Amino acid sequence: MPIQKCNYMKKTILLCMALLINMLSFAQQPESVSIQTDSTTNRPLTKKELRKLRVAKRNFHYNILGGPSYSPDFGVLVGASALMTFRMNPKDTAMMRSVIPLNVSFLFEGGLNLSVKPQLFFSNDKFRIFGQFSYKNTKDNYYGIGYTTNKDYPRGENTSEYKYSGVQINPWFLFRMGESNIFLGPQVDISYDKISDVAEGIILNPDYIKAGGTAKGYENFSSGIGFLLNYDSRDIPANPYKGLYLDFRGLLYQKWLGSDDNFYKIELDYRQYKSVGNRKVIAWTVQSKHAFGNDIPLTKYMLTGTPFDLRGYYMGQFRDKSSHAIIGEYRQMFNTDKSTWLKRIISHLGYVAWGGVGFMGPNPTKIEGVLPNLGVGLRVEVQPRMNVRLDLGRDFVNKQNLFYLNMTEAF
Repeated sequence: MPIQKCNYMKKTILLCMALLINMLSFAQQPESVSIQTDSTTNRPLTKKELRKLRVAKRNFHYNILGGPSYSPDFGVLVGASALMTFRMNPKDTAMMRSVIPLNVSFLFEGGLNLSVKPQLFFSNDKFRIFGQFSYKNTKDNYYGIGYTTNKDYPRGENTSEYKYSGVQINPWFLFRMGESNIFLGPQVDISYDKISDVAEGIILNPDYIKAGGTAKGYENFSSGIGFLLNYDSRDIPANPYKGLYLDFRGLLYQKWLGSDDNFYKIELDYRQYKSVGNRKVIAWTVQSKHAFGNDIPLTKYMLTGTPFDLRGYYMGQFRDKSSHAIIGEYRQMFNTDKSTWLKRIISHLGYVAWGGVGFMGPNPTKIEGVLPNLGVGLRVEVQPRMNVRLDLGRDFVNKQNLFYLNMTEAF
């Protein structure tokens, strides 16, 4: 169902107040501090100058935001987001800062969502550990498989809703090839999914029955190993102003690895960023993801429409064996001279506008559904080049708008 604009204002006003308090604090912090000495008076530093010096020298920086929030998939909730950045070697000021964004959601109806997507950079950027880790115990929705089924499937307590609990551990290990921008390495994906309290509409769904689902629920354990090969020339991966990212990866899930089913996945992800002014960026991406096999678990199909691509579509509503997405986004932060506290706050604000289209089908070459997408968003810089994003996306298929809150950029 469409979400009205007035609901956005009511459900996010306290969150915006928390963001403003955070910005006021961050606006007072200097981007860099140089110690100025007066050779004539040899004046000692004031308490304020000492405090600024300590902040500048601190390796570990963090920001925590919390309060009432809203998720298109889970409704009104109490959410908290934390952004932690640091250098693995505090003495190496040239080392890229590692980033750990953490999102926690407590649902009013009961439930907990926890997700972490770390980006860890080691000495001379010769080795990286990325990945995604999540735990969920909440209500969710299942709409079937295939564009026609997904598009017309009604969302509701008796049709699509179920209780979900699950965990995913998916680390990536990347080794730089010589002095190039090419990285190669293995990845592991271990996940457990359990579906219970299933709506009557799901119990009668033929894809649910084929996968082994019953009136009591559905359970699956997946264990896979794979590889990653990517080219990465981005200046700062969490929020690039320039550069190119090309990623090709595959995962093999087999019973001899402990997995309940035999299947495999292949994904291609191309992103490019071009600076068109001071803190003004045009970004675009092309993504293609595919699952192969006769016994693919319900939770391992490809999703078209997530908080990280086509924002505006319910996550999981459109799923099939193949998914493609093309998105272009304009990003701009406001530039001020920072001469007053108000201008310093404004300098930590920005906006984005994007447009894109998704495609889905039963195999890489057969397209059964087209998903157009547009949206706008607000950006709040809580650390240098690290943003909180608030996005409003449009689903043109079901004629609805959805709102999102996340740390770091969508892509």
